Amino acid sequence: MSDVGAGVLGLFGGTFDPLHIAHLRLAIEARETLGLAEVCFIPAGNPALREAPQTAAVHRLAMVERALADAPGFSIDTAEVLNAASRPSYTVETLEHQRRLQGPQRPLVVLLGSDAFARLEAWHRWRELFDLAHFAVATRPGHELTVGAGDTALEREFAARRGDPADLAKAPAGRIVPFAITALEISATAIRKRLAQGLSARYLVPDAVLDYIESHQIYRTPHGH
Repeated sequence: MSDVGAGVLGLFGGTFDPLHIAHLRLAIEARETLGLAEVCFIPAGNPALREAPQTAAVHRLAMVERALADAPGFSIDTAEVLNAASRPSYTVETLEHQRRLQGPQRPLVVLLGSDAFARLEAWHRWRELFDLAHFAVATRPGHELTVGAGDTALEREFAARRGDPADLAKAPAGRIVPFAITALEISATAIRKRLAQGLSARYLVPDAVLDYIESHQIYRTPHGH
């Protein structure tokens, strides 16, 4: 059985370039819907499956730290950022790191969007992920989670592992749980574009993040700093 005292830990990775209010809403609603004790934000260091983040890892981490400074129930894992200069970041290794920190019995839940989940088969050692954590997949209200057409390996895993929020506390890993969140059409790409054009991003990102962006002049040119 799980370590009930510690509770279920959500793990929310991303480039956070920059962190914006849709990220925070996902984390808040995941805590409420899934019964999580805490959500740990994991800024990506050097993601292997996408182009390098526009902004240096130290700035992206600093923005997350400022956004969460006064937010209860949130924490930050800096491991990927600290290793960013030396090697690519892989979710399976980050989960192995978290498993060492949290112990073998604490339920861990990776939080991600449906688009990212649909690409899971491209992730490094993807089948091992389910031995390390549950997956909670955020969907828009009224949208059923789909993972593409046909009988794919991921669809077979989804069919075998699908559960509901109550299942997360019963085992340390292995379930896939869809959950609906408020649909917010906000993207970091669009925010970076606005800032590069000299337009305002207020109310799209937390005030503390906007203050950091302005004080360091991040995103103010097409190539950033």
